[in-house]
Amino acid sequence: MEYKATLMTAEDIGRALKRISHQIIEKNHGLNNLCLIGIRTRGVPLARRLAENIEAIEGVAPLVGELDITLYRDDLSRIAETPAVKGSNIDFSIEDMTVVLVDDVIYTSRTARAALEAIMKLGRPAKVQLCVLVDRGHTELPIRPNFVGKNIPTSVDEVVAVRLRETDDEECVKICIK
Repeated sequence: MEYKATLMTAEDIGRALKRISHQIIEKNHGLNNLCLIGIRTRGVPLARRLAENIEAIEGVAPLVGELDITLYRDDLSRIAETPAVKGSNIDFSIEDMTVVLVDDVIYTSRTARAALEAIMKLGRPAKVQLCVLVDRGHTELPIRPNFVGKNIPTSVDEVVAVRLRETDDEECVKICIK
């Protein structure tokens, strides 16, 4: 893939996550019954960073879990004959909790739909909110994020590549040509 431009630097990502952390606290009037659940792969480190930011602000960190949506995807047969399932890691009950689902990019909203289905299999949260670092438009479902780091209008021929130090050994958001 050919990189077209860098849309966010490491500093931009850090600032966006700090702003989102404050917004999560404000929208939910604190941390009462709040948890963050990162959607594998890059949503997990983003959820952990948000939890660290929230702890720095509030003095207490929200619970953090990891969600694998592989088996809930509507394109499962298209991606692999035997998809790699890494499994979820949520060692707390989500019953009556405010669950903030965290992902890197929202595009068609199909990942968010799969995450909602996976969460509902685990219990009945009081609320589910969606947090993304990048909203690139082109949603195909009536799903919108509650918290957005940056809105980046794109064409369908472009790819938004979020690179995080925990998963990619670099920190930036780039736009690429398919």
